[in-house]
Amino acid sequence: MLSWIALILQLYLSIRMSLANGSGVLHGIWMYFAFFTILTNLIVAFVLTLPVVAPATRLGRLCARADTIAGVAANIALVCVAYNLLLRHVWSPRGLQLLADELLHDAIPIVFIVFAWLAATSATESWRGRVRWAAWPVIYFMYAMGRGMATGFYPYPFVNVDALGPARVLVNAIGLLAGYFAIAAVLTAAERLRPRARSVQR
Repeated sequence: MLSWIALILQLYLSIRMSLANGSGVLHGIWMYFAFFTILTNLIVAFVLTLPVVAPATRLGRLCARADTIAGVAANIALVCVAYNLLLRHVWSPRGLQLLADELLHDAIPIVFIVFAWLAATSATESWRGRVRWAAWPVIYFMYAMGRGMATGFYPYPFVNVDALGPARVLVNAIGLLAGYFAIAAVLTAAERLRPRARSVQR
């Protein structure tokens, strides 16, 4: 519920901003789907929702798998880390935008990471899932580049080809992918500590 509330709130804010700028509802929706934050939070929402509302479906079973949850956790952790290190200083949201900002970039990632840690069945399985889900940042990068070349709008300053040039953007993208694997390694290492911690408690 928290994920869907945050996503709907941000959609409302995106449309409101677009209307205020005279660009219309469709432009607001188009801009909403430009961001890695939104798309990754949507994946989180579906991974949490489908096993509840459609547990018998193929997609519902896929979303309930521990390796899927592990891979999505690494991606939403990338959202949190990248935003706080690279983007938080570039603007100062207020009011409802601040609420949406904190939910999408901090609260939901932290809650989902804890959920993934509790849901983990095997650190090895989690690592394999996270390696597979490294495809998602790559797919998003290609999507962002395609949108940017078509419209001239790049959703993040570190992927702005017009400002930085293609070589620099490619280096930045490789750096972010390396960051993804670093995050995945930390999350997997944390899962490896779980049985040890439980045995100490007993």
